[in-house]
Amino acid sequence: MNVANKTVLITGANRGIGRALVDEALERGAKRVYAGTRGALPITDKRVIPLTLDVTSPAEIQRAVDEVDSLDVLINNAGVAIYDDLSKLDVIEQHLAVNLLGSLKVTHAFLPLLRRSKGAIVNNLSLAAFAPLPVIPAYSISKAAAFNMTQSFRAFLAGQGVTVHAVFLGPIDTDMTRGFEIPKASAETAAQGIFDGLEKGEQDIFPDPASQSLAEGWRPGAAKALERQYAAFVQESAA
Repeated sequence: MNVANKTVLITGANRGIGRALVDEALERGAKRVYAGTRGALPITDKRVIPLTLDVTSPAEIQRAVDEVDSLDVLINNAGVAIYDDLSKLDVIEQHLAVNLLGSLKVTHAFLPLLRRSKGAIVNNLSLAAFAPLPVIPAYSISKAAAFNMTQSFRAFLAGQGVTVHAVFLGPIDTDMTRGFEIPKASAETAAQGIFDGLEKGEQDIFPDPASQSLAEGWRPGAAKALERQYAAFVQESAA
């Protein structure tokens, strides 16, 4: 999937990785970039079309669908990360509402357009999907669930021409990681790695130095082999 002359929709596009993805899509020659945000987006490129899009709002999702007439790439990037200790159920529910159900609802809404274009779904996840970061366990839970959702969509859509990609982000220098005093990659580096992986057709994209250190072990590993084995059940059922 080369994004040149393609139409891309990015949720959570107003800052951090989302904003970097908008800029990178434009740099790579995207024909149109729909930028889903909950506030104003200060960008003047005429190829960018702002969309008011809170991924937890069915009404705003439907309005976005009504505004988009074609779509090649959907990037589910909107997310929330709050420090917690699993003692407050409302915090866990908030993470699931945005990081899991938000991506699920947006994907369902735009699937007809993606089927038509034989397009791609890109879900921005985290290394916390593999192992929880205890200072943000609710976030980790939601990303692990979103990873499982991504794998399931991959199996269901394999015969429909829509590819599904999981992005495993390491620490990125954004507002979300401001409290972590650890080495971080820039949002621009992450955006470049995400589009590089998409263009290479990688199912699982490791876009930054921290995540790349896990890539070699993941791709030929037992867990990935089990995913392929389980996905075969969907193909057999369809047959």
